Amino acid sequence: MTQSILRMPATAPLTSDQFYDLCRANPDWKLERTASGDLVVMAPTGGETGARNANLLIRVGLWNEQAQLGVVFDSSTGFHLPDGSDRSPDVAWVRQARWDALTPQQREKFPPLAPDFVLELMSPTDNLVEAQAKMRAYLDNGVQLAWLFNRKGKQVEIYSAEQARQVVAQPEQLTGEPLLPGFVLKLHDFW
Repeated sequence: MTQSILRMPATAPLTSDQFYDLCRANPDWKLERTASGDLVVMAPTGGETGARNANLLIRVGLWNEQAQLGVVFDSSTGFHLPDGSDRSPDVAWVRQARWDALTPQQREKFPPLAPDFVLELMSPTDNLVEAQAKMRAYLDNGVQLAWLFNRKGKQVEIYSAEQARQVVAQPEQLTGEPLLPGFVLKLHDFW
């Protein structure tokens, strides 16, 4: 996903509500906000990336439908993270108890929490260093497990709050244990 950064002056920061309103007023734009307040404008994905994103979302959704342990979100959902950034992972999952603890008003806007699990799929034009920094920021904000799919490099980077980053070349499958009990993502036809 090609992106551009719109630098925001320190004298004109947006509140969470203002950023939410800006996104709602410009629904054709996919916007994120960094911890420093800069706006990230992202172009739509291409067909190959979009199809793979949908497939990954479906697989997480099917697991969650059976497990009934939380709520799954697509890339249209913004999350207001503890560091002040607003991010929209390709796939996100939040434990049911954490979701239920939010007020109806908090659920309507960008939920003020870090998902428990995120999955990001790089487009061929994405910058690996920037994607890796985003994954580390997810962990710093409380995400417990994050997977970065790098199709061009044919690898998955696994970020966990409990262990060092792992890089797995062309994995046949990934498991979400213990956070996502019973979730196995088969990838034999992914690469």
